[in-house]
Amino acid sequence: MNWNTDVTNLLGIQYPIVQGGLAYLAYSELAAAVSNAGGLGQITAMSLPDPEALRQEIHKVRMLTDKPFGVNFAIGQHGRPFSHFLAIAIEENVPVISMTGGNPAPIFEQLKGADIKKLVLVAAKRQAQKAEELGADAVMVVGQEGGGHLGKSDIGTMVLIPSVVDAVSIPVIASGGIGDGRGLMAALSLGAHGIEMGTRFIATKECVHANELYKQKLVEGTENDTAVIKRTLGMPARAIASPLTEKILKIEKQGGGYEELKELISGSANRKYIYEGDDENGFGWAGQVMGLIKDSPSVSDLFDRIIKEAEEIRTIWSK
Repeated sequence: MNWNTDVTNLLGIQYPIVQGGLAYLAYSELAAAVSNAGGLGQITAMSLPDPEALRQEIHKVRMLTDKPFGVNFAIGQHGRPFSHFLAIAIEENVPVISMTGGNPAPIFEQLKGADIKKLVLVAAKRQAQKAEELGADAVMVVGQEGGGHLGKSDIGTMVLIPSVVDAVSIPVIASGGIGDGRGLMAALSLGAHGIEMGTRFIATKECVHANELYKQKLVEGTENDTAVIKRTLGMPARAIASPLTEKILKIEKQGGGYEELKELISGSANRKYIYEGDDENGFGWAGQVMGLIKDSPSVSDLFDRIIKEAEEIRTIWSK
């Protein structure tokens, strides 16, 4: 079947499926596998130690695939300066830049004149409209089911996607609670032109930096096995429920502030979980879609499964 949408045409990809930025996990192996399977793979820039490391990662992707890929900038991550990293991405003429967290305006300013597609992750209708005003080519819209950092309004994907579709004229990419062909078709029926998946790509063979405990938790867990932390800090984010998330939530409930929480919610604590499987002292981001994850296949097999399921649904709809 023909899977051309505004998103596939914009990004030059076969299927309207985008891999999320995935801090500390989205590197060349995963990005290239997703792009080779027909989607848009991405590298996470701000998880790398320095701009030259980003250049090296871009070169690695290009050795593994000749397909389009993106570089994600989590610009709110630890408040790190990003302009030198972005300069490398521009110099390397990467096809796509995506932005999550923080104010994307400085990135748009630095990208002026560059022939690079610009995607912005948003969690509210007004954010989507602002991204369009700034010059975004598409918005990725995440509902409250998603993993990692979310919007403050707790609006689910089923309501948020059509609301944003009606509010902007650029393509919308749906995110949050999507992990199979049913989610892809649901997103398209809501008016989106593609999907973004994060959690589902962690439980794949090519997500080589995620330890086996992390993947096992995603496979064995249910949609009830997540927790939203940092809500009292105004930065709600969904993670796998663990001893550490319980501790964080207890401190929040008792009125503890950032100073009391900062070590527990740090990038270091995140890495302890995803690299070492330490759920006493670390945490791992995950969306409620973990309740739909039953295995850890190759990216290629995952794409085959998603497209087959979606095409079966399209066949039923066409009758």
